[in-house]
Amino acid sequence: MYDLLKGLRVVEGAAFIAGPSAGLHMAQMGAEVIRFDAIGGGPDYRRWPLAPDGSSLYWEGLNKGKKSIALDLGRPEGRELAVALATAPGDQGGVFLTNYPVKGFLSHEALKIRREDIITVRVMGWADGSPAVDYTINAAVGVPQMTGPADDDRPVNHVLPAWDLLGGAYAAFAAASALLRRRASGVGAEIRVPLSDLAASSLSHLGQVAEVLAGGDRPRMGNDLFGAFGRDFVTADGQRLIVVAITPRQWTGLLKVLDLSEAVGAIEAALGVSFARDEGARFTHRAALFPLFEAAFARRDAQALKPAFDAGGVTWGQYQSLHQAVTQDPRLFTTNPLFQSLTHPSGLTYPASGPAATLADEARGPLAPAPRLGQHTDEVLAQVLGLDGGAIGRLHDEGLVA
Repeated sequence: MYDLLKGLRVVEGAAFIAGPSAGLHMAQMGAEVIRFDAIGGGPDYRRWPLAPDGSSLYWEGLNKGKKSIALDLGRPEGRELAVALATAPGDQGGVFLTNYPVKGFLSHEALKIRREDIITVRVMGWADGSPAVDYTINAAVGVPQMTGPADDDRPVNHVLPAWDLLGGAYAAFAAASALLRRRASGVGAEIRVPLSDLAASSLSHLGQVAEVLAGGDRPRMGNDLFGAFGRDFVTADGQRLIVVAITPRQWTGLLKVLDLSEAVGAIEAALGVSFARDEGARFTHRAALFPLFEAAFARRDAQALKPAFDAGGVTWGQYQSLHQAVTQDPRLFTTNPLFQSLTHPSGLTYPASGPAATLADEARGPLAPAPRLGQHTDEVLAQVLGLDGGAIGRLHDEGLVA
């Protein structure tokens, strides 16, 4: 955890991945992030994966370091408390992250009446307000049609919610950008981050919109790397490695390690191409190249190839399960300084990640686990809304907070 946003107060009314991950990013950069939920928990409070006691590992992963207040959002008085939190005064407040609908009691218009300079960052499904999640947006933009074996036309859904994760990061970036402007001009902002627009803009940035307009949909090609040389191969001892050769150095290093320079040179001469100079040619003629590489891998053990690849400047990786990575890979988990061991609300003790960015000259601060639901209700009501003990007690008595 770092202190780049120390002193900033962010109020979060969101569920699932994109909104809460935006709050997580800001909390891990030092902001005070106050998440409000319905009493008993929101729609993601019991989402899988679960701990043995039924607690959501998903929820406690996405809400590390935040404060939690539980409100009866089904009653006007409870909704009023949520609005008051989002619009509470102070130069360091007035930032609201949400995935609630555009219209309603948490609309930007309603909040702006209470605080003129409020910054509202709203993660959405479709830009027109229609409901959607990462997986339905991904289906709509055609990525599952490009994924999977070439001889099977069934769509392949991804398991990584890429648009949700990108949405959370983009929402945090947008909030920070709006803060910079507000500090210079005093002007707030309403920012909408639809997953549909994130997907469409990302595919446009990558050239894929232009690609389909010029030449139609990209065909499925299994594990082949589009536009260059890359694929998985099986070694003599049964391990599966992936190699990627995009740059000339990566390509020539791969040929040297596998002793394929002469054989590949013969293919180049026959086709009148230079694979070293043209990465696209390696992709176009991959059917001629792959059998050579399959045979070369099949003659060598992985344990001999790995150091040779490293010495030769080859870009490679080994397929492994997440369990293997978590328990055996020091680069990712076992000795990675991103992780600190915490005892979580589920009662489990396990490593938790801090911010993915590293400030090279600054030490990482201690991480805080996710809160218990409603753990900070009284503290937030007192410190942010200025309520005294009697007023807070009455709210409890009336069942408006927990």
